Amino acid sequence: MTIADGVRDFDFLHGRWQVHHRRLRDRGHGSQDWDEYRGTAETRPLLGGLCNIEEHCIEGESFSGVALRTFDPSSSQWSIYWVSARDGLLQPPVHGRFTGDLGRFEGEDADGGRSVRVRFIWDRSNPEAPRWAQSFSYDDGRSWETNWMMQFERMTR
Repeated sequence: MTIADGVRDFDFLHGRWQVHHRRLRDRGHGSQDWDEYRGTAETRPLLGGLCNIEEHCIEGESFSGVALRTFDPSSSQWSIYWVSARDGLLQPPVHGRFTGDLGRFEGEDADGGRSVRVRFIWDRSNPEAPRWAQSFSYDDGRSWETNWMMQFERMTR
């Protein structure tokens, strides 16, 4: 495989990070109130880069968890799964790819019993300080509400 295939798309994320989280306090109701948290994350490749695993630690919070990313060479597409410390369950994936420095990944899920479309946007334009944002659509993609943002800062070795 070559880099153009996409298998190396998340290589920028390998390593240890300080993470600043901004999380919308009340999703799906027009809230403008955000909570902020500091945490750490560590990402490492598996299976020669076809997968990677990222563990997030936010001391004292139940939304710490693990992201598992898998790459499908036949479609050049990534699938991203989340496992929360809250329940230990593998959540439905989002799927997508990078175009340039922006990655867009979408899927279906539920939020408090409501069906939602989920969108992750990764911005790797600064590989020492990448950004991630999660948005939900409660109206099948006609409108989106950003509800969680993470700013990563690489930890010195």
